[in-house]
Amino acid sequence: MPVFPEPEQPAEPGPARIVAVCNQKGGVGKTTTTINLGAALAEYGRRVLLVDFDPQGALSVGLGKGDPRQLDLTVHNMLLERDTEWEDIVIETGVDGMELLPSNIDLSGAEVQLVHEVGREYILQGALKSAVDHYDYILIDCQPSLGLLTINALAASEGVLIPLECEYFAMRGVALLMETIEKVQGRINPDLVIDGVLGTMYDSRTLHTREVLGRIVEAFGDKVFHTVINRTVRFPDATVAGEPITFFDSGSMGANAYRSLAREVVIRWDGAA
Repeated sequence: MPVFPEPEQPAEPGPARIVAVCNQKGGVGKTTTTINLGAALAEYGRRVLLVDFDPQGALSVGLGKGDPRQLDLTVHNMLLERDTEWEDIVIETGVDGMELLPSNIDLSGAEVQLVHEVGREYILQGALKSAVDHYDYILIDCQPSLGLLTINALAASEGVLIPLECEYFAMRGVALLMETIEKVQGRINPDLVIDGVLGTMYDSRTLHTREVLGRIVEAFGDKVFHTVINRTVRFPDATVAGEPITFFDSGSMGANAYRSLAREVVIRWDGAA
């Protein structure tokens, strides 16, 4: 695996690249990637905003925010209340340079309510418009479905990061995701690109995961990140602790993998900006 140079410190934040972390299959590492990539980018001096766009609120829980149901203001309010701005709901994460727009189960009702809105696919884009100048990267943790919320995330984003479990059945579901991305590119957001495919839950000891990673590279070519995220119990341990792996176990293989990914994406995304 190549060694990527440590990025230079930016002079000032913005305009942010908005990236949807997306896969309709659950359990592939979307939330883990959003938290830990965000924390690693912040470690390299980037200003990062995480958007919890999953009604399960896993991103908020994974950052130690307790029971998301107790939150007074969430992404749901930002989407559906004209007088609620992103600044009203943004909260600290405990990671210097990384902030969060939290979510909870209320967001599940937004999909039904948005159906009747004019320009319903662009509601999130409008809500985040003024946040772009305050951050270097905005990472949207999408729910495991391809409904209206995910369409909103793709419409608001410049790029898509696809975490893909190194497992055979994970590969089978990618065609539907690609079809959705192509429809969004054709009808809603022609500037949307696939920023990268990230192999997750990799175990070099098994032939199966090595073969699947090979198939991923065959299918996506240079869109596949050189960095691969290995399977380790330290990720769920860090989630229980409510901390990024870069805090919870700073010297671990998982923490260093996400630092490598952060260096790789800075090269890719800053070049695309």
